[in-house]
Amino acid sequence: GKGETQEERDFNKSSPFQPEPGRYHLHIAFNCPWCHRVTLIRSILGLQQSITMDVAFPNRTLEDDPVEAGRWEFNPSRIASLTGNPLPECTLETATGKNLRLAKEVYELQGFNETSVPIFYDKKLKRIVSNESAEILRMIATHAEALGALTPMPSLSPITAEKDGAEKEKEAEELNALIYTTISNGAYKAGFSSSQEVYAEAFHKYFQTLDTLEAILQKDGGRKWLLGGDHPTEVDLRLFPTLYRHDPVYFLRMKLNGAKILDYPNLWRWLCRFHQLPGVKADGSNLLHCRQGYFGRSWNNVVPLGPLKPMPYPEAYDHPELA
Repeated sequence: GKGETQEERDFNKSSPFQPEPGRYHLHIAFNCPWCHRVTLIRSILGLQQSITMDVAFPNRTLEDDPVEAGRWEFNPSRIASLTGNPLPECTLETATGKNLRLAKEVYELQGFNETSVPIFYDKKLKRIVSNESAEILRMIATHAEALGALTPMPSLSPITAEKDGAEKEKEAEELNALIYTTISNGAYKAGFSSSQEVYAEAFHKYFQTLDTLEAILQKDGGRKWLLGGDHPTEVDLRLFPTLYRHDPVYFLRMKLNGAKILDYPNLWRWLCRFHQLPGVKADGSNLLHCRQGYFGRSWNNVVPLGPLKPMPYPEAYDHPELA
């Protein structure tokens, strides 16, 4: 469910979609790590006023849903089992003008049979631009200024300007591929596989990559960011959503209990550094939604209350010295 061709989805001159402030909208869920990539770029670039956003409840619809079970819904009055109250960040659906309840209904307006978030939506043409997070991230980062960014960070778009641009570009692509396969996707492979062998392979690859990333950050007397520059890049941004969820959620829920990020001093400091970037904390992808979303769909729907030591999360991310 997206623009008909690759050209359309790149804001090319020939595309019906052109970057301009106030025209685009995101349908997201704060617990979804793929959505988190996109909400991060929106916050970091100061696009909150320019790109509007609707927030789904972190759990899908239930068996007794009048339309369909297992779907993302925009239902701000739904009660979270963890708090016994509605979640104040959740909203109605506002982009289509039809106050749709389910994300799948946004697709159905265009005849698409899809259900996923994020959805990047053009309010002017009433059309879906893309539902692929890497693509949305790249579109927003590349056209930040035209979209109305208040805090342009060119370093978040793919690196081409540096003298060793081609080499860095290759390094970025290789890291993006490794992170996507073994970390972002790997966490889900480990957590939702019913095969011990598939789980074991995903588990080992996940922690091998954490070892690799720890070693990369140790290079050159300690790197600030994964590509070695003074500014975070798209590579850092793509890694953050999974690692942000690891200690408080994935360690337990995805059975990724080999180690905590806290056990990797360089990765921990990197995680804390990214967490301090302007816009990241205010991003709203808060752990309450993550806990409710992941554990609220486990075998008994009970949400664990920890970890509490060495301190609760996300407060721990303000303390790089813990590692």
